[in-house]
Amino acid sequence: MNRGEKDRIDLNEIKSLGLPFWLAGGYDSPEKLKEALDIGAAGIQVGTAFAYCSESGMDETLRKKVVQGVLDGKVTVRTDPLVSPTGFPFKVVQLEGTLSDPLVYQQRPRLCDIGMLRQLYKQEDGTIGFRCAAEPEEDYIAKGGKAEDTVGKNCLCNSLSACAGFPQRRKDGYVEPPVITAGNALVDIRKFIKQGTKSYSAKDVHEYLNGQKVS
Repeated sequence: MNRGEKDRIDLNEIKSLGLPFWLAGGYDSPEKLKEALDIGAAGIQVGTAFAYCSESGMDETLRKKVVQGVLDGKVTVRTDPLVSPTGFPFKVVQLEGTLSDPLVYQQRPRLCDIGMLRQLYKQEDGTIGFRCAAEPEEDYIAKGGKAEDTVGKNCLCNSLSACAGFPQRRKDGYVEPPVITAGNALVDIRKFIKQGTKSYSAKDVHEYLNGQKVS
């Protein structure tokens, strides 16, 4: 994604509002935490590090696979501009057996039965309808949507629930597959893992951010 001058954040302007603010995106280190506090931030947001700690709400089997993949140097994160039905780009962990796998994606029946990301549209009779680019193509088009907007879309409502260990199980036996998200800092979670182990705790992250070295 290309960024220009209009995307530049003026932290002094934000600070002048007199309201608390937090910084995120690559701030998971003692140095960046200090930098944020010196700028005037109330703190930092740390997503990926806590998402893969042993206390996180991620499905344990998936979490262990990703952490092992990181330790083996075999896991990558790809920014997918299509995966969300809302059009918002998501950083997706590339892991076999999940929806990042083209075969798994192609075999999944398209449907929208949770509806948390549905969008409103005006129907011909003037009333409000709901549609989702991750629902069956013919249904979306019948509601006035464009066919091209359905390409590569995934039901995040189902797949993120599956990632948290709560996949829907269909009457025909089909189990909803997960999609796993992470920031670019995923490859750096090794710094939280103590030698001889394959996991880390939220306490380990907290101690690291406060300048205590992981041994």
